Amino acid sequence: MFEVEPVGKKRPQGSPAAVDKTFRAFDPHQVMLLPPSLDDWLPEGHLARFVADLVDEVLDLGPILADYTEKRGYPPYDPRLMVRLLIYGYTTGVRSSRAIERRLADDVAFRFLAAGQEPDFRSIARFRRRHLDALAGLFTQSLHLATKLGMVKMGRVALDGTKLEAGASKHKAMSYGRLVDKEERIEAEIAQLEAKAQALLADAEAADEAEDETFGRDGKETDLPAELDRREKRLAKLQAA
Repeated sequence: MFEVEPVGKKRPQGSPAAVDKTFRAFDPHQVMLLPPSLDDWLPEGHLARFVADLVDEVLDLGPILADYTEKRGYPPYDPRLMVRLLIYGYTTGVRSSRAIERRLADDVAFRFLAAGQEPDFRSIARFRRRHLDALAGLFTQSLHLATKLGMVKMGRVALDGTKLEAGASKHKAMSYGRLVDKEERIEAEIAQLEAKAQALLADAEAADEAEDETFGRDGKETDLPAELDRREKRLAKLQAA
């Protein structure tokens, strides 16, 4: 037998040889030297900024604030924070309280609106149910202002998939030519917006009730099963697989 030199593995034809390439620095565990700013992370023209200004500077939250008459007890979340979340969530198609809670953990816009706070889905749902009438008025104002300012997208997204009662949209089918004057036209528009605002809140309640049935009243939809919810468990499972 003759000795032969060992033969290396053949590289598939057409596959380029690896080179000593320098990549951009990437350190998933890098610690920031300065605290991160949510304001810096959100683009200047983002809808969330409009909602924040709308709630803080324009809408009258008096009816909601007037409902807090008891000084004792654990301090509740600021109504401005909760109204910001509900208006932005509902006008971007995020209706369920659990979905809003999830967005507070992984969506910059929601975190910006909440200033980094994270109310759970129970707090969000309780706030909506407690202030249902006042919120209906605030949503009507919001949709009306968005329409006047030409923010068609905000109103369209807000109403996408919203179920209106058969009689609630009767003004929508009414020709403006049949209306006598501007005042009646405005009243018709406001009546339509009021119906839409009520429908938004009803959709949100229906979404919460459906998820209560699925997960239990205090249950949450977790992103990972319990056996994978910690890094050590995940790595062990991945390596075993």
